[in-house]
Amino acid sequence: MSRAEELGPRSRAEGPGTVDLGAPDTVDTGVPDTVDTGAPDTVDLGVPDTVDTRAPATVTDGKAPNAPRPNPLWALALFRSELTTTLRRWRTLALLGVLALIPILIGVAVKIETSDGDGLGGGRGGDGQGPAFFSQITNNGIFLVFASLAATLPVFLPMVIGVITGDAIAGEAGAGTLRYLLVAPAGRTRLLLAKFTTSMAFCLIATLIVALSGLVTGALLFPLGDVTLISGITVSFEEALLRALGVAALVALSLVGIATVGLFISTLTNSGIAAMATTVGLVVTTQILDSIPQLHAIHPYLFPHYWLSFADLLREPVYWDELVKNLGLQGLYVAVFGSAAWARFTAKDITA
Repeated sequence: MSRAEELGPRSRAEGPGTVDLGAPDTVDTGVPDTVDTGAPDTVDLGVPDTVDTRAPATVTDGKAPNAPRPNPLWALALFRSELTTTLRRWRTLALLGVLALIPILIGVAVKIETSDGDGLGGGRGGDGQGPAFFSQITNNGIFLVFASLAATLPVFLPMVIGVITGDAIAGEAGAGTLRYLLVAPAGRTRLLLAKFTTSMAFCLIATLIVALSGLVTGALLFPLGDVTLISGITVSFEEALLRALGVAALVALSLVGIATVGLFISTLTNSGIAAMATTVGLVVTTQILDSIPQLHAIHPYLFPHYWLSFADLLREPVYWDELVKNLGLQGLYVAVFGSAAWARFTAKDITA
């Protein structure tokens, strides 16, 4: 049999035009269709779906784990922010404008009253309180500083302080911004301390505005020169300016008690208006109680009782008894109501 006959049946089965090279239709290279690299379809790098970039909960420097490293200047920045926010409010500017206007009104009234050459009536002499300063304004304009502080301290200054401090916490809660302030790495204690420091700074600013307005108005309307103190001793104008600065500082320190009480009241409510009204009402109430002779037993414990003792700084020698009592009483109010404000604020449920 020929070679062609042996290949014939196979050639007919495969059909014409098909060349059989002896290899299968699918080339088997020994590699499966899906390359198996030994790894699963999803590459697992050992990282969860949500990447946690926090540091491991280990204490390496003696601090709590995951605690941010505090910035030493951060507390100062918080105080600066609080003070700037307070001073930029239209309500604050309006209140400070009213305080600055009071010495101007007093100076103009005294100038008109004494324009005919007569002295100002109604002076009580040298007890150093209220009208005694008014009777000296025409002789020396610097007494307008003392008269303005004596006129604003019983009512106007504490009312302004009560409005600002009463709104410190309650106003933020009512506006819905207190929660966002606590989201920042402030902490309740630091935020309360910043509010307290801002309130103390505002006491000084408000007092200095009254004193500066009185000094400028007195210099424009009345003569300046050597000053005769209420004890009869004459001092230079420069020394009198230093005493005026000391009086302003004492008045500012006299207001820290009511400022701390207002801050405490502000932690009790979410209504700024209610906190402000309560603080101002407390000022009026204590002033009434302090004026009732039958209640003399409680007078030394009322925060406004020694307010006008700043007049003792205008004596030579200076009478320190009531000045020290005033500072001690204000410090007691700061300690008691400051602690109460901290205890209340740190445990308060912030919902707004």
